[in-house]
Amino acid sequence: MSDKEPYKVIDVFAGPGGLGEGFAALGYDAGKPSFKLALSIEKDPSAHSTLLLRSFYRQFDSEKIPPEYWSYAKGKITKAELFDLYPQQIKAAAEEAQCIELGKTPPHEVKNLIKQRLNGSEKWVLVGGPPCQAYSLVGRARMRSTNPDFEDDVRHFLYREYLRIIADHRPPVFVMENVKGILSAQHSGKKIIGSILSDLRKPDVAVNGRSSGLGYRLFSLVDNKPPEKCEPEDFLVKAEKYGIPQARHRMLILGIREDIHITPETLQKSEATSVAQAIGDLPKIRSAVSKEPDTLELWREILDSITSEAWYRKGRSNGLSQTVEKIDKALVSIQKRELMAGAEIMNYTGSPKIYPGWYRHGCDGIVTNHAGRGHMRSDLHRYLFVSAYAAANGKSVHLSDFPTALLPAHSNVQEGVQNSHFSDRFRAQVRGRPSTTITSHISKDGHYFIHYDPSQCRSLTVREAARLQTFPDSYKFEGGRTSQYHQVGNAVPPLLSMQVAAIVHDILKRLKI
Repeated sequence: MSDKEPYKVIDVFAGPGGLGEGFAALGYDAGKPSFKLALSIEKDPSAHSTLLLRSFYRQFDSEKIPPEYWSYAKGKITKAELFDLYPQQIKAAAEEAQCIELGKTPPHEVKNLIKQRLNGSEKWVLVGGPPCQAYSLVGRARMRSTNPDFEDDVRHFLYREYLRIIADHRPPVFVMENVKGILSAQHSGKKIIGSILSDLRKPDVAVNGRSSGLGYRLFSLVDNKPPEKCEPEDFLVKAEKYGIPQARHRMLILGIREDIHITPETLQKSEATSVAQAIGDLPKIRSAVSKEPDTLELWREILDSITSEAWYRKGRSNGLSQTVEKIDKALVSIQKRELMAGAEIMNYTGSPKIYPGWYRHGCDGIVTNHAGRGHMRSDLHRYLFVSAYAAANGKSVHLSDFPTALLPAHSNVQEGVQNSHFSDRFRAQVRGRPSTTITSHISKDGHYFIHYDPSQCRSLTVREAARLQTFPDSYKFEGGRTSQYHQVGNAVPPLLSMQVAAIVHDILKRLKI
């Protein structure tokens, strides 16, 4: 393969494709892509549908996306009709994006598929990471409470499927991603991270029980320490330090085969970006009212009724004066604006304060996945209070800051008031800071992801979460809304991935094979 051709990428445990998107995007808009996704493997049908649609999108030059793609995004034609118009491109996309469950598909089938897609390439990169449920702090707590066989859960060891691919195909470079919780995860009383790093250094020993001489040096992407001196914490990447509008801390391990004597560059820190810069331009919408017939008038009426609450009337003299002022200002705006509850497809021609060319490239006057969630009457006052408090104080609220009348009727709420148990279970974003970590939990609970604007009084939409993850607006998420949130929350920010891709590209370009 000539170095003028894109280097191939094999992406496993791909989710909706955030990690692969960063690699594929490097040079794509300039018409000179540095990488080509040869294969993306994902088991979840909805995430795979998103992956397939994005692969189809990339079969075209960035300036020649077919108008029918946007017709599909606008709901004017079906996906089947879109694909029928471009049989060659959808065939290529289907070859790239495969719905396969690693760990259940016979290893020899996976091995042959990857070999076929590589087609003799020697300069390529393996990327991906195993599912995070068994490693994440929240996931481990939930699994222990619901799964008595937690210690035997196969998700502890899906990284071995990644190891098997390394052992079988000997990539010159790999990038493995996982959650911060992997640093503290234990199995049988021992931290699992030590075993993972040891196995990544000698994958054939881990998989086959013998050494064929295959070994890897593991590099930090944020510290230029020699690999033999790297501690587990050195592989932690704090995304907000690299231009991502989100405080997202993830493990990123760069492996280079031992026979390759190249020292990689590290990520270069950049100016901090904020949640408002990333999503403040999007159409202003309201929450819907759940469990009741939703109307704008009812929504306004519920929020305006906060002014009759005793805590609100006393707020100007009991330490909540600035919060009450923010609520007053929001209520005036709420009465003036004719806000809709958002939609899966909305007309929109605006531009974000950061990365406008990245987010809005070719978006043809629309934005997708921007429907507001419904919230119960009892929560709407809380959301208004929480967002107003954050706007007034520059920080999110704790339960100890709540007026007693606004506290939720949770059995353990007093533990939270005493700051001992989930004291921040209602969390608003702060407009001038990076967002909090977008997690898969956003699919089930909007309380942790409340919009910073009190006059919208709602949790984040899928599109806003995707913006904070740095997905372009042209990236359409498939499946139901719960699945869309889940996909976004589990993904790697593509703009961070693209910075990693630039480092990997430099390694492969310098590599003499």
